[in-house]
Amino acid sequence: MNASILPGQNSDHARVSWQDLGHRYFPLNVYLNHRFGGRVQKISLDGGFTCPNVDGTVATGGCTFCDNQAFSPSRRVQRDAISSQIERGIFLLRRRYENEMFLAYFQPATNTYGPLDKLRMLYETAIEDPRIVGLVIGTRPDCIPDEVLDLIDEIAERTYVSLELGVQTIHDASLTWMNRGHGHAASVEAMQRVAGRRFEVSMHIMLGLPGETHEMMMQTADQVAVWNPAGVKIHNLYAVHRTRLAEQIQTGEVKLLEMEEYVQLLADFLERLPSQMVIERISGDAPPRDLIAPQWVLDKGSIKKRLIEVLEERDSFQGAKCKFNQPANVQAASSPISL
Repeated sequence: MNASILPGQNSDHARVSWQDLGHRYFPLNVYLNHRFGGRVQKISLDGGFTCPNVDGTVATGGCTFCDNQAFSPSRRVQRDAISSQIERGIFLLRRRYENEMFLAYFQPATNTYGPLDKLRMLYETAIEDPRIVGLVIGTRPDCIPDEVLDLIDEIAERTYVSLELGVQTIHDASLTWMNRGHGHAASVEAMQRVAGRRFEVSMHIMLGLPGETHEMMMQTADQVAVWNPAGVKIHNLYAVHRTRLAEQIQTGEVKLLEMEEYVQLLADFLERLPSQMVIERISGDAPPRDLIAPQWVLDKGSIKKRLIEVLEERDSFQGAKCKFNQPANVQAASSPISL
């Protein structure tokens, strides 16, 4: 197995791959442990942002699959200050994991969508705490103007930063279905403009979108391989209450994947990704009270167990069918592949 060498392994006798650690793919916890020298947990922070397809800038109603009431600041409960959110997050995570290192994760909505002075204040406040070893910022590919990238780059000179882009798919028809308010071209441009920056880039990808064939999803995998971000979060499509998708599920307009279908797709997807790319997530989920379907997403342990079984049955691994393997820590922002 030609698995990637873990970060921080400089001498030949210390070179370790995720294969040596018994993995079939490169999981986030292994990367973070080697990157920071111990367990690191993310603290989800709410900066009070909205999205341009919620507030009417590019669309209204938000993403088809999102509970957009939860992402609308006017409808959220009163938020604590960022420092208070960090304090509470650390308190809760310490009780479970007993670790001392944390990443400040600006997660709900579009966390670069606001005035530059607001962004600076929120990001700087988060990294002031000495227990915070880095910053993770979730956003959209059409919401990263150059001045925001410059700010994030400046912060990345002082601490670890990962910028998460919600790419979801390379297919415009799917992006239209989900009411994103942007097309694939926005992702192509975003990946060109983040090239050479000091922060890491990861992206969210969704499998099982209505109308997407297996071939189309593998085309997305191949494009992700060409872009070669530091990491990728792979999600299955699932439905929660108060969404357009929930209505489509109830009417039979949209059918969601069964777990075995998803795991086989996931294995196919991983095989086409570069071996050095960190797999930050292999499935999505939601609070049980909000979830409509599929119920199997709540059993993350079974999803992971079955994925490993499938890869073992195939005698396969992440990168086994990748056409675009590149050296670790290189972000390729080249032109999109031909589809």
